Amino acid sequence: MPRSALTGTRIREKRLVEGLKQSDLARKVGISGAYLNLIEHNRRKIGGKLLVDLARELNADVTSLTEGAHAPLIDGLHGAAVESGGLNAPIETERVEEFVGRYPGWAALVVHQRDQIKTLERRVEALNDRLAHDPFLSDALHEVLSTVTAIRSTAGILNDGGHIDPEWQVRFHRNMYEDSQRLADGAQSLVNYLDTVGQADKSPNAPMDEVESWLASTEYALPDAPAETPDLQSQDIAGSALLTSPAARSLATRWLTRAQADARTMPMDDVDAVLNDFGPDPAALSQRTGADLASSMRRLATLPAAEGRPAMGLVTCDGSGTLTFRRPLDGFAPPRFGAACPLWPLYQAMLRPLTPVRRVIEQVGQPPRQFLAYAVCQPVVQPGFDAPEVVEATMLFVPMDAAKSAHKTAIGTEKPLYSGDVIEVGTSCRVCARLDCPARREPSLMSSAAQDGLA
Repeated sequence: MPRSALTGTRIREKRLVEGLKQSDLARKVGISGAYLNLIEHNRRKIGGKLLVDLARELNADVTSLTEGAHAPLIDGLHGAAVESGGLNAPIETERVEEFVGRYPGWAALVVHQRDQIKTLERRVEALNDRLAHDPFLSDALHEVLSTVTAIRSTAGILNDGGHIDPEWQVRFHRNMYEDSQRLADGAQSLVNYLDTVGQADKSPNAPMDEVESWLASTEYALPDAPAETPDLQSQDIAGSALLTSPAARSLATRWLTRAQADARTMPMDDVDAVLNDFGPDPAALSQRTGADLASSMRRLATLPAAEGRPAMGLVTCDGSGTLTFRRPLDGFAPPRFGAACPLWPLYQAMLRPLTPVRRVIEQVGQPPRQFLAYAVCQPVVQPGFDAPEVVEATMLFVPMDAAKSAHKTAIGTEKPLYSGDVIEVGTSCRVCARLDCPARREPSLMSSAAQDGLA
């Protein structure tokens, strides 16, 4: 039952708390006791002046009567119900408000555990990604194992029982001491590194990570700097504590220069007009401003947050398929290291350069969530007759529910936004639960069947 349909129940509960009789409350608002009884049993709809009068007499807010005092808990429980795909027993979602009203503590516990599970799932995905592809982790483990082997070899020589020259004994002991120091430092560094899983933006380890941390600190919304004051942004980059390396500052400068060029080509007034008329459509923005599609996607993905404006994610890759930039969204987090899912429209666009691709993709997981994805592959520089062709693919993705809402608001009708098939995709093969995928490169870690396949 919709929350608004239980307004009468909340009116009755508030009346009892205030100690008012039904007949007394009805008389104060100018209706009969029988009519108020029907309202309190949710048999009559209520709104307008009567609802305002009842709220005044009950010393309550209109919102608390129509939405309830536990709206966040109710939303959280509905989310937990949607994500519980593995349960065989049906979930009584129509009684969720009754459950919250009677047992708010238990309801809060369920929502809290649901949030914890989502956090742990993200950490496991990030850890699997790092274990599989992170070069820093591979080097750190190699260093630890090499040091352990050196200490073991030295200890074996000293424990052999044979005569060792005193001078050599001193050398061996010094080597063991130095190697043990290296092992302690390496192990501590490795532990600190693994502790950042799930919080990678707080401890970047590569220039691109630093740039992503810097962008995340601004929520990926870069200021539209006028062309005559570029030095202000250069000073911000040079003074940022998140950009510690020259390579990171160089990448940040390049990204900022590109973003400012996009902003000059597509002023905010034009962007707002397109969003109001068409929703988050990069093709409409490109047609209005004359910008290319990739620039339109970057512009939409770096807009500041605003009411009614959907969150949009962005991924780019070069001609090798390596991800060169990512703005993740909740429910769609591109891998930081290694290859992504080959079924993404990002890679489909690379098969047809300069031909736009639009698909609805469904991220496999709990719960599966759909995104509307736009992708295009374009040359980065204009090639000469004998020069190699350098291309970049760009993919903008928007949660499907938000895209539909913005589209409906813009055009004012229920005209379908997309009528094609939905494509199931994953993040990367190693952590994808879709075992029968025709594009799978390696067995998944998400099931025992995959482990059997490795044997």
